[in-house]
Amino acid sequence: MAASFGSRWSRLGARWLGVVALGFAVASCDVVVPVEPVLTPRARPEPAAAPIRVALPTSESSAAKRSYLVQVQSAQLSKGLLRQDGGGTDTPFSADMLARNFNNIVFYNEYGAGSLASGVSGNLRRWDGPVRMDVVFGGAVPPSQQRQDRSDVTRFAARLARATGHPVTMGNAPNFMVLFVSEDDRAEVLKTQATRIPGITEASLAQLLDLGDDIYCAVAAYATGPDRHTYTAAVAVIRSENPDLMRLACIHEELAQGLGLANDSPHARPSIFNDDDEFALLTDHDEMLLGMLYDERLRIGMSLPEAEPLVRILARERTGGPL
Repeated sequence: MAASFGSRWSRLGARWLGVVALGFAVASCDVVVPVEPVLTPRARPEPAAAPIRVALPTSESSAAKRSYLVQVQSAQLSKGLLRQDGGGTDTPFSADMLARNFNNIVFYNEYGAGSLASGVSGNLRRWDGPVRMDVVFGGAVPPSQQRQDRSDVTRFAARLARATGHPVTMGNAPNFMVLFVSEDDRAEVLKTQATRIPGITEASLAQLLDLGDDIYCAVAAYATGPDRHTYTAAVAVIRSENPDLMRLACIHEELAQGLGLANDSPHARPSIFNDDDEFALLTDHDEMLLGMLYDERLRIGMSLPEAEPLVRILARERTGGPL
């Protein structure tokens, strides 16, 4: 089984401590007694109130991680990073730049053998069958945060479908799981939920189980079938301790990477596939990359030399450059 791994990470290493307080609410109800029990039909009992969902207590380790990540987001915003504007007149790119970025991001890995630093390109990898996403939360994630994150994933799945022209939906029998988990429950949720996907074993989740302190989120895409270049499963892990914008940034980067944009490049701009964190959310440039990746003229398993002439044509089509 082949797999690729991608992540959003921080170069900041400061440690912070924080405390999270939990509030509890108690519901009460009035009992109505009929005035004339013999002559008046008995009133129907009031339906039971829905149970109030309260997040599990947060450990000191998780609280410290949340405080640290809030500080990271604040520091990045103060430096003009995590842009949400998608780029503009300050970030022009040509067809040749788009083609170069596509080749660097699609044909190389972010880690290990086949990385851009190795200079050894791989083959084009993407999904062939429909992508069915599901969202799972650890017990420490508050209900309000769950609603927001589920809504964000659902909207972004629809955007990925539009950008790629490939079926990406939310549904049953998921083959792409998006887990929002804390330091306290990441291992348990991975072992009990991610292994529901056929072909995913606890051993194959090792990189996601052991996230470094500087990693905000990560995704692993798997080729569990006979073709090692055809993705059949993916698992994204997003730290629930991330503040709102960083969680949304993780959704955008990890879910897009899980479709086949597996690498980052220091030259890609405006793009989320760049470790400088200048952009938080998927840009028009990145949507072009997704559209090119799933263009039927490119075949799964193509080598870089085979694909390069077609990539130039696709890039010029999308930028209006000369053909």
